[in-house]
Amino acid sequence: MTVKPKSLLSLVVIAMASFNSAKAQGGGVTGINAATSSLSTYVDPVSFLILAIGAVVGLIGGVRVYIKWNNGDQDINKEIMGWGGSCLFLVLVSVVIKAFFGV
Repeated sequence: MTVKPKSLLSLVVIAMASFNSAKAQGGGVTGINAATSSLSTYVDPVSFLILAIGAVVGLIGGVRVYIKWNNGDQDINKEIMGWGGSCLFLVLVSVVIKAFFGV
């Protein structure tokens, strides 16, 4: 039985491709672990930043509600619901981010 050069070349290419993919498996896991640990270091500062933004939004929203209330506007309930919903959303996002990354 004779081996043709084309089949030998294809066999060598397949063997090299499988070796490279097997070699990449170990590096991929290491890279994913490094990315996870890197992202985990940013969770607390981002969570704190979101809470700070929520505090600023809360203060500005509170002032806007107060001004509308003193002016006697009729849509004060809509303003309070929007303001409270945005504050609640920002607080919950902060909690969900910490829970998602397990911090």
